Amino acid sequence: MKADRLWGEIQNNALDKGIDLVGVADLEAARPYLDKQGQEVVASFPRAISLGLGLTHGLIDRLGSRDPAVLASYFNLYTTVNQTLDRVALLVAKKLESEGYKTFPVPASQSLLPDKLHGLISHKLVAHLAGLGWIGKSCLLVTRRFGPRVRFATILTNAPLPANSALAESECGKCRACVDICPAAAFTGRPFKPEEDREMRFDARACKEYTDSYQRELGYQFPSSSTVCGLCVYICPKGRRKE
Repeated sequence: MKADRLWGEIQNNALDKGIDLVGVADLEAARPYLDKQGQEVVASFPRAISLGLGLTHGLIDRLGSRDPAVLASYFNLYTTVNQTLDRVALLVAKKLESEGYKTFPVPASQSLLPDKLHGLISHKLVAHLAGLGWIGKSCLLVTRRFGPRVRFATILTNAPLPANSALAESECGKCRACVDICPAAAFTGRPFKPEEDREMRFDARACKEYTDSYQRELGYQFPSSSTVCGLCVYICPKGRRKE
């Protein structure tokens, strides 16, 4: 099957299964950083498909209340969305492999090394390369449709799919809403620069330590993969619906 036709089928199938955003990234644009993080696994693939699934506004809009019931629902939503992304990523990978291509689906939420607190590949960077949005001061991928209220999964592949060539420019400007609301003071407010390490913008350990302590304060044991705060997602003006 020709690459254009195959890509059309993948897009349509993903959208039919509830995925909101789909794009293809040429990984060569960020090869040094990606290979450093994912090493030989990522280095063996020239392309990546990014799948995005939006979060529900009604719940995100209430995260500022810090109501334990709202937070419990958010943690469940976070997990459910990740599972949905992983399921569709598996189906996309199987479709590509049925056409003779190699794939490696990367889970939506995965931390490989405790001291690094990152997965095999940055889903946000792949989504950025795929033209789905820009990386904001919160280090989240900000989209025009959902703001940062969206989760991503990635499928690495050697299929010669038509890749995006136009990167979205940041629309954050002077806004510091996510930086100022963060209870862990985890963000420096520096704009994203591909040549800089994440630590220049985001202290992942401070974020995790805060969310872990907040979970203990609530007295409720949430799934470890869903120990998240959500205030930076909640406050971003790009994700808010107009009344």
